[in-house]
Amino acid sequence: MPIFESGYRDDKEFDAEKKSVEEEIKRFKDIIYAGRIYECIESLEEMLLTCYDNEFYEDGLFFAQQLIEISPYNSEYWLRKGNFLNGIFKFEQALQCYNTALSLNPCDAEILVDKAIAEENLGLYKTAKETLQMALNSDPKNDEAAFSLGILLQKAEEFEEAVKMFSKIIEIDKEYAEAYYELGFCYENLGRLSEALEAYDKFLDLEPYNANGWYNRGIVLGRSNMLEKAIDSYDLAIALREDFSSAWFNKGNALADLGRFQQAIECFFKSYKIDPSDEASCYNIANIYEELGDLHKAIKFYSEAVRVNGEYYEAYLARGYCYDSIGKYQLALKDFNRAISLSRENADAWYAKADLEYSLGKVQEAVVCYKEAVKIEPDNFEIWYNLAETLLEMGDWINAKNAFNQCIRINPDDAASYYGKAKVNFILSKTQDAVECLKYAFSIDPGIRAEFAKEYPEIKSSKLFKKLLGEF
Repeated sequence: MPIFESGYRDDKEFDAEKKSVEEEIKRFKDIIYAGRIYECIESLEEMLLTCYDNEFYEDGLFFAQQLIEISPYNSEYWLRKGNFLNGIFKFEQALQCYNTALSLNPCDAEILVDKAIAEENLGLYKTAKETLQMALNSDPKNDEAAFSLGILLQKAEEFEEAVKMFSKIIEIDKEYAEAYYELGFCYENLGRLSEALEAYDKFLDLEPYNANGWYNRGIVLGRSNMLEKAIDSYDLAIALREDFSSAWFNKGNALADLGRFQQAIECFFKSYKIDPSDEASCYNIANIYEELGDLHKAIKFYSEAVRVNGEYYEAYLARGYCYDSIGKYQLALKDFNRAISLSRENADAWYAKADLEYSLGKVQEAVVCYKEAVKIEPDNFEIWYNLAETLLEMGDWINAKNAFNQCIRINPDDAASYYGKAKVNFILSKTQDAVECLKYAFSIDPGIRAEFAKEYPEIKSSKLFKKLLGEF
């Protein structure tokens, strides 16, 4: 969504302007309290706009009410009162004011547009859409109504309809920069990346100093796998707004994807410095160090990530893998347990814990964890296979066979699963079934014959077995 930036204004200039507005407010209030409001009605109407533009909503509300008391049938005053109430989040009262204004001036597009804002803020999205459509029926070329309706459609993720609305605005006014921006956002969400890029480029032709435009353009280029160009766009966003943490973060991701890890780390450091609550930057730094094999530094930054966000499931899991790799098994187990407590419906932590328990010789505990993992991901071949092999090792033949059957269900062309099932059938004295499984395994991967000969030399040399296998 857009965050359009105002031009540069010196702080002293801003303070002086604010002080001037405050002085004017005091002057008008003195006039009103002195009972001389009729002397300054026209100036007071201008003061309403000044209060609104400078966000002096409470004072503006006071002036609007004073004008309504002397002219209760003026729709403009009711409109302004509604706007001030919107500004202080009193949306229901604002809606009442807009309805009063419409009763005095039906079908006024400006009133309808502002009324829709109050309705949206109250969660009345369907009503807001109907109100904006009424505004467009009253004034088909009202770009403010069309733009507001486009935004409403966009928020409802009705992107195709929003595209139509923003395109309609551009047909009326080819210089409407914000419409190009929102059009780019809609195309991006629809996966129409080339059209999104074209829209953002047109927006930037009109607003070349808008950091958000360059940032969004970078996202589209990144999704289009034009990473170098994406980095250029992020650089322009950062040049316009140096503290743009998201641009630093995304630039870091693009650099990492290009294998330029040190530069990526520098970007993530910059992002984290700007926004110390951004645990994802720490996580990405750790992830790169892990990729580079520097597990101690990886652990350091995963730890920083969980310090910032104590419920960062992925960081606990990743740190657990690192601890496991350097032999700190108890710390790894602690992290896997923490990850499970944060996200019991995620199979990865259960699977990681199962592998670790198995490595520690806790086979029964490993089986429990594998079973939890496959409950969550019943079509995960790798977990089922590890479970089957572990059950076979434990001597739980029936459950091992069932697990190998699941492996075959998921991947009917996996020779190892047929071979595992054959071994179970041999143990269960189901020789014919074992032979059939071996035939499948050998046909898929002839190399398994050598493994079988090594594991079962006495069976391999049996004439009966050769006959069953069809080698005679």
